[in-house]
Amino acid sequence: MSYTPEELNRIAIAGRISSVLSILGSFTIIGAFALSRHFRSPIHRIIFFNAFYNLFDSVATMISTSGPTAGDTSSLCQFQGFALQMFPVADVLWTFAMALDTYLVVFYHFDTLSLRKLEVKYISVITALSFIPAFVFLFIRGHEKGPIYGDETIWCSVARSWMILRIIFYYAPVWLIIVIVLILYSLIGIEITRVRDEFKLSEDDHIALTSNNSASSITTSADANSRRKTGLTPESTITSDITEQNTFQRPPPSRNASTTYQTPKQRRVSLRQYVIMPSLFFLAMLTTWIAPTINRIAEFAHHEHGSYSLLLSVSTLGSLRGFWNGVIFITIGMKGWKRRASERRMALRQNRNLRG
Repeated sequence: MSYTPEELNRIAIAGRISSVLSILGSFTIIGAFALSRHFRSPIHRIIFFNAFYNLFDSVATMISTSGPTAGDTSSLCQFQGFALQMFPVADVLWTFAMALDTYLVVFYHFDTLSLRKLEVKYISVITALSFIPAFVFLFIRGHEKGPIYGDETIWCSVARSWMILRIIFYYAPVWLIIVIVLILYSLIGIEITRVRDEFKLSEDDHIALTSNNSASSITTSADANSRRKTGLTPESTITSDITEQNTFQRPPPSRNASTTYQTPKQRRVSLRQYVIMPSLFFLAMLTTWIAPTINRIAEFAHHEHGSYSLLLSVSTLGSLRGFWNGVIFITIGMKGWKRRASERRMALRQNRNLRG
């Protein structure tokens, strides 16, 4: 199917506008993470890492039709094809990492430190899985098929003559990961519903999660009475994105200790940051893959490119990954920041009233 120069120009303009928005979204994420400690939860950190991958993706989509115009064997076309093979796949893998973090928090009670220990593994695995196929494709040439990366009308990517590789190393793994992420979020939702007596959503947007393990503490009757005069409790709660009620530190009990009790370990998990925000990222990511997948199915079935309107949708939606990530990151993050600021102001007012 041939397209007029005007149609190709409109496709290029739409794709480049979307790419600019995505670049701004990625820089917004990076800037907010660097300047504010509020955006430092494990989920925020994953989004921050992914922002750098989104930047390269946006640069590739910004090239747009200039890649095919330069020719299949040009460095510009080959770079664009490499980037559009690697970084969209990495974006899906980072979305899986967010879902996995949420799953580990809900089912295995991972805390912030435990989740951060996984970040190096995430970076290594995601980079390797997305980089290796994209890099190898740069060096494969066919006498009749030509290079793997070639003219695909709106940009350079895996050419139609190599369509089977595009399916095996791009669409198949991407949709497999999407299905896995969907299953994880379904399990998370079912678990939260099933143990609704254990998960209690508080007014400050947190779920109080009691673990199956208990932290033991032994006190004397005198020690307990002393705390009731002083207002101290056996547990002290640390406010954070994932917080635990830790056992109050006491001196060793005397030999005449008569009271023994156990206090359950609890975690207060932010519903916005660990459930809502990752779910929205997943939905945003899903919208960017529908049009390209429909286009590839039509191309595979009819051996020709899709309609002009479909290609326009692919160019526009496929270039918005960084933009949607930035919007969700800031919108959800700012709501949490405003809530915390309001809580701090209320606490200060209460302290002043108590002192007065």
